[in-house]
This record gives sequence, structure tokens and C-alpha cells, in this order.
Amino acid sequence: MKVGLFIPCYINQLYPQVAIATLELLEKLNVDVYYPSTQTCCGQPLGNSGYEEDSKGACQLFVENFKEYDFIVGPSGSCIYHIKKHFDILEQTPEVVKVRENAYELCEFIVKILGKTEVGASFPYKVGLHKSCHGLRGLNLGSCSERMEPHYSTEEDLLNNVKGLELVKLNREDECCGFGGTFSVFEEAVSVKMGKDKIKDHLDSGVEVITGADHSCLMHLEGLINRDNKPLRVMHIAEILNKTL
Repeated sequence: MKVGLFIPCYINQLYPQVAIATLELLEKLNVDVYYPSTQTCCGQPLGNSGYEEDSKGACQLFVENFKEYDFIVGPSGSCIYHIKKHFDILEQTPEVVKVRENAYELCEFIVKILGKTEVGASFPYKVGLHKSCHGLRGLNLGSCSERMEPHYSTEEDLLNNVKGLELVKLNREDECCGFGGTFSVFEEAVSVKMGKDKIKDHLDSGVEVITGADHSCLMHLEGLINRDNKPLRVMHIAEILNKTL
């Protein structure tokens, strides 16, 4: 299978270590990975702000960059959700349909397509998992506490097989962190309060490292942690799954 590696713009600019970890992890799993060098933003920021028509160019360019691959894999649930759900603004050509149907968040790709839950990682820390709203309720990467359904989580499946890692159960494990893209700009006070509540839950639970599959949420939490000098580290799940001793 040919896999196109999609690196969201904010990861490319601010967290290149997450992109590197994603690539190295996929290569360790013997995936044939390609990186289209002309890729740009998937259009999510414009779409989230109500400018979907203005995002069509970015969306169409994304399709052009990734239409030749069997799968598109990215370390961002929110961006992948945008591709799968909001590229309906484009004419549904075979290329657009193919891209939408074959775009996968990293953890989902490893568990559901590669059929793996153990990737040879080692990380001897107490870890708290932040389940982002787009990944949890959009991509259905895990069960939601408000629904009466059997528990499942692709992220937990992977983390529970990391040697030495203790996955800490939180009190409010699938509550929003308050980021929400431009929500954190237009509703700053509410966003900050939600983020601080989320951080307190991790601290109260004895967490050493917060992880998740959406670095946009982690960026929001990390900013609040650093501003208040809280004793927590923040790492994308790709970085943990790529760690070995």
C-alpha cells in the first residue's frame, strides 16, 4: 500500500518533532510512506470560521496532492475529520471521494488498517490521555461517556501496550479542553477556564505526561501549563509510540 503522509500546517510550523515521530513510527511498521512536498493547509481554519467557500481552493489542492495514494494518514483528528466530513463542499468526483474515504488519523490507521496495537514502544511514565472532541465524537475513535455503549478506544489500545506506561484514569476523561480552534479566540475566558479544569483533572489524578492525538488541543493545554508553571509535560501520542529504550 502507498501511504501519503499529511502533516497539518500548525504541526509543520510549530511541532516538527511530531511530524518526524509520525514518519518514523510508520516506517518502523513497514509502511510505504510518501510526503507530497506541495501540500498545504486542509482548509479547516477557514471552514471553522464560517468561510467554507473561501476554503475550496485549499481543499481542492489537498485532493490534487493526495489523490494517488491508497491511504492518507495524519497526526491530527480534527484535520482528518475536516477532510472526511467537510470536503462535501467540493464536486464529488472519484478523486475527491477516494481521498475522503481513505483519510485516517494515525492511531485509527495503525489499529484498524494495520491491525496492530503493539508497536514496540517503551515509556515509563504516568500518562493522561486527552480525547479530543473531533477524534472522539467525529471520527468515533472511542466510546463517549454520555452514551450507553461498550467501552472502546483506539488510543487506549495502543497506549496500554507501551512498555512501562501507566495509563491513568481521569475523573472526566472525555471532557472538552476548551480549545475549539477559533472558539479559543472569540470566547477566550470560557476557553481558558475549560482548559484549566482539564489540567486540574490530570494533576489531581497524578499524571506526569498529557498526551492525545490532536496537537491543537495539546497546544492549548501546554500554553496554560507553561503560563502557570504546572508540573506536567505534553507530548503527542506519536512521540510516545515512537519512544524506545
